[in-house]
Amino acid sequence: MADMALPKAKRHVSWLRNPLVDFCLKQPAGAVALLVLLVILFAGIFAEWIAPYDPLENDLAAILLPPSAEHWAGTDSFGRDILSRIIFGARTALIIGLSSAFLGCTAGAVVGAASAYFGGKVDDVIQRCIDLLLSFPLIVLALVVVAVLGRWLVFGIDINLILAIMIPIVPQVARVIRSSALVIRHLSYIDAARIAGYSNTRIVLRHMIPNLSAPYLIMLTAYIAQAILLEAVLSFLGLGVAEPTPAWGLMLSGSASDFFQEAPWIIIFPGVAISLAVFAFNLLGDALRDWLDPKFKT
Repeated sequence: MADMALPKAKRHVSWLRNPLVDFCLKQPAGAVALLVLLVILFAGIFAEWIAPYDPLENDLAAILLPPSAEHWAGTDSFGRDILSRIIFGARTALIIGLSSAFLGCTAGAVVGAASAYFGGKVDDVIQRCIDLLLSFPLIVLALVVVAVLGRWLVFGIDINLILAIMIPIVPQVARVIRSSALVIRHLSYIDAARIAGYSNTRIVLRHMIPNLSAPYLIMLTAYIAQAILLEAVLSFLGLGVAEPTPAWGLMLSGSASDFFQEAPWIIIFPGVAISLAVFAFNLLGDALRDWLDPKFKT
């Protein structure tokens, strides 16, 4: 009987050592945030099957209807179902937010690691360029980029909008990654890689970048939230996603500002969706920091 109990105990211990289970047990707030984000992701992927109405369909007989059993979040000034547009807007927010944050954080990590590795004049030049970019507020730099580049649609996705959100992220991530990479630069395995004759590119990409995964993941979750918020701001200002594409920020602009007193639901529900997504990503980032950083472990 004792021999039969041993495999069960081993299986139980191995199940508890699963990283996802360990994260959920040690960071319950992060687990809730992860669940919320999974729901948003599920809604964005399966929007065609979840949304009760076509988000682009105008119904002149259902203009500015309040929330009801037929339209749970009401309708806008064109008679479009707000809940359906929020569900489809999740796809827009996630595509632009995830892609721009991933590209920006990845580029920033490579630039920061390379700056720390080479040091000297290369580091000085890169850091002065970063200082120049950091002198512009995030929203101002994004506005300049999107105004200069204009629109470039590929399969309905504005590539220039992704670039406009990505570029301001690069220097901020590079500065943080560089501070962590300066420590790794002087470790013995980096010296061993140099002695072995590995190229600088291989050392940076294969030996330094993987050991910077903890700060990278933390910043990635944080900047996804910022990217979603920035996309909403640019769409609100008319420089982001264009009508009639469902987008949370776009739902707050245009006629919404004219009818929000008469029909407050046309701004309340998109605003709640933006706030919920941003809060969930920020909460997940804090939880990942506490879980991954040894200084926060108890």
